Amino acid sequence: MLEVKKLNVCYNDFLALNEISLKIQEGALTGIIGPNGAGKSTLLKAMLNIIPHQGEVSINNEDINKKLVKIAYVEQKADIDFTFPIKVKECVSMGTYAGMKVFQRIKNAEWQRVSKALEKVDMGKYSNHQIGELSGGQFQRVLLARCLAQNADFIFLDEPFVGIDLVSERIIMDTLKELKHQGKTVLIVHHDLSKVKKYFDNIILLNRNLIAHGSVESVFNEENLKKAYGDTIFIGEGGTA
Repeated sequence: MLEVKKLNVCYNDFLALNEISLKIQEGALTGIIGPNGAGKSTLLKAMLNIIPHQGEVSINNEDINKKLVKIAYVEQKADIDFTFPIKVKECVSMGTYAGMKVFQRIKNAEWQRVSKALEKVDMGKYSNHQIGELSGGQFQRVLLARCLAQNADFIFLDEPFVGIDLVSERIIMDTLKELKHQGKTVLIVHHDLSKVKKYFDNIILLNRNLIAHGSVESVFNEENLKKAYGDTIFIGEGGTA
């Protein structure tokens, strides 16, 4: 069980997250939704100890910092330098580093994991390309392949579907659903409300405070959405709040 207790994040005098406490179901797809500035990405980063925070985050009653090797994290594309000279296969191979010793070289077994991961997301033919040559959707698939190569139990993704093509979105979502069926826990920051029911088992609804969390059926309703987004809200095919 992944558990968050009384998590607070402050930027100077601004309270970005206030007393967030929740439990995240393992072996499920959970979406973090809320308006711009609600603290969705901040929650992910605080849980991973990327940014300073107060409160506790644990996996099976152990501090999450002791379990980081079991967590794969895909940051927003805006946080990535696409000009960095690295090949696709080298980027994915970074997912194998968690189980290696310092200065240990990647062996054939790890390279096979890399190849398998790239084939899984239909990016095998791009293995020798520079990451800067890829489209947004292709690169997002490469980042997911890095997660597959890591063989993590928990996968955190920050806005993975922003600015990508429909083919890539389908491949990514199909892969994430398969990971869920393998017992992996997937946590996704998401903004497109029209796809919440299709994509997720559970959701966390935020607006700096926790509005509600639980199954999509119990949380994704007009009353809760108005608490998060206000009275003016539109949900339609391809629409966002």
